[in-house]
Amino acid sequence: MSKHAVTDQEKRLTLLGLILVFLLGALDSTIVGTAMPRIIQELRGFELYAWVTTSYLLCSTVIVPIYGKLGDLYGRKSILVIGICIFLLGSMLCGLSGMFGTLPGLGSGMTQLVIFRAIQGLGSAALFSLSFTIIADLFTPRERGKFMGLFGATFGLASAIGPLVGGFFTDHGTVTIAGWEIAGWRWVFYVNLPLGLCSLLLIVFEMPALRPDNLGGRIDYLGTFLFIAATVPLLLAMTWGGQSYAWDSPQIIGLAATGVISLGLFIMVERSVRDPLLPLDLFGNRVFLIANLAGFLTGLSFIGVIMFMPLFTQVVLGQNATQSGWTQMPMMLGLLIGSIIAGRLATKTGRYKPTIVGGTVVLLGALLWLAAITTKTVPIDLGMRLFVVGIGLGPSQSLFNLAVQNAVPGSQLGIATGASQFFRQMGSVVGLALFGALLTHILASELSTRVPELAAMTARIDLSQVQSQALDPHRMQRELVARADAQYQQLARTYQDHTSARRDILADTTISRTVRDLVRDDTPADASSSQVLAALQHDLSGQAAALGTRLEIGMKESFASSITYLVWLGFWIIAASLVLTFLLPSIALRDTVPAAERSDEPAVEHN
Repeated sequence: MSKHAVTDQEKRLTLLGLILVFLLGALDSTIVGTAMPRIIQELRGFELYAWVTTSYLLCSTVIVPIYGKLGDLYGRKSILVIGICIFLLGSMLCGLSGMFGTLPGLGSGMTQLVIFRAIQGLGSAALFSLSFTIIADLFTPRERGKFMGLFGATFGLASAIGPLVGGFFTDHGTVTIAGWEIAGWRWVFYVNLPLGLCSLLLIVFEMPALRPDNLGGRIDYLGTFLFIAATVPLLLAMTWGGQSYAWDSPQIIGLAATGVISLGLFIMVERSVRDPLLPLDLFGNRVFLIANLAGFLTGLSFIGVIMFMPLFTQVVLGQNATQSGWTQMPMMLGLLIGSIIAGRLATKTGRYKPTIVGGTVVLLGALLWLAAITTKTVPIDLGMRLFVVGIGLGPSQSLFNLAVQNAVPGSQLGIATGASQFFRQMGSVVGLALFGALLTHILASELSTRVPELAAMTARIDLSQVQSQALDPHRMQRELVARADAQYQQLARTYQDHTSARRDILADTTISRTVRDLVRDDTPADASSSQVLAALQHDLSGQAAALGTRLEIGMKESFASSITYLVWLGFWIIAASLVLTFLLPSIALRDTVPAAERSDEPAVEHN
């Protein structure tokens, strides 16, 4: 590490710079989603919609351990500065996507955005892992508990304000400068520039050069290549499976096979090289192994709640996007409070395990409460449940990292922290694929059971169309009324001239008995035919209104039941995580920074 004593002022200013860096990365994870519909509208290329997220996710996940290892070899400061610069370059380019039309080698505006989001992801990977590692360099494990809580609170704040800021810029940020119109959604990316520049200046001029003591290590090029060759296909398989391609399709099977074979080769290489990318002996460290398994499961469950709860608030509760954001705000507030409390408790007691176990128990109870939501749940009730979920999630956002850092030698801080971040993000990717596939399957089953009329109306239930109809029940009602009117017009045209129309009406049990009796007693030349037609029109209109009500209720119940099933799944995943937290060794938080550690002997464990 740095050869001179780090002053308190350097620590404070570096901490401020790191918080800005962390806020930068956390905001970018939440701010873009609300702008995507407008981006698609302007840049077109709907078929590339998923790739805007996939390209960012791939790069920001896969490169995390590599940044951690580079930080161990060449120092955190220089690698973090490079990461921030790459992120800012990607942000600027994302904002410029499509402004100059189709470009040679870059394609259309939407293709440009996909490429530039990948560049952004390459920079973003450095922001999280290196921020946590630098905190570990500057502060003792016991001191850093409160700072880890602060970073967890920053993540909660960014998650809360990100969608609101993104929506504000998209709706109200369009400006004209020197005759050049800049669309509001572009500021979603440009907002990173001033924040990033401030953090960059603080890091460059105020952060001490935390060079590692164990210089002379080499980059494991083959291991790095195989790691990328393993994780990229596996991530793509989990992202595309059940969405773009069937799980048993040649594309998904091929990707999975490539990933598994590359993973096996990676393990073989890491066992033999002198300075591996990911030292396999870390997995012999019980704290590292159990904390990362529990973090993986927590990330898997968390994404299931955070991603699909907006579907409940908008489809089931009938809220618009802004109202939905406010309803979920309590969860982020709870996450902020839970993170701060957990960090301070760890610093005060010098122990992390009781707080992690307590937070997981609270989260388990909160998910049990959340699983009881129904179509009759009101927003304030849902907000209270989500607040408790956030409280329970708080400790896991910071203390698993702290536990891992406390259990490894200073020479492995970077790769250990990067690996922890990698496993958590992998949990989110797996959770997104797993919960998404289950939601599709369960929802189709629930709709067939609760809304059989929907299956009768169409040859195949289109879930995208169902969601669109559920979000706008008035449009669905108008469509049903128009359909009933078209049916009436057809019957009215043929009724006077064709006995087949009369037979159709008599055979249709969905038409009321009163109307059918009128038709049975009527003759085509009878003056009562107009009475029959009037009664038929009234009957069909009434049927449309009743069917619309049944469909609306049935679809809401189907969505509610499907989403609560996912919450129950999250409950059992967290229950497994709770078992792991009980098995997590409890090592007292040390009072020395890694630079002062010279022994690789394991710390004493306390169960």
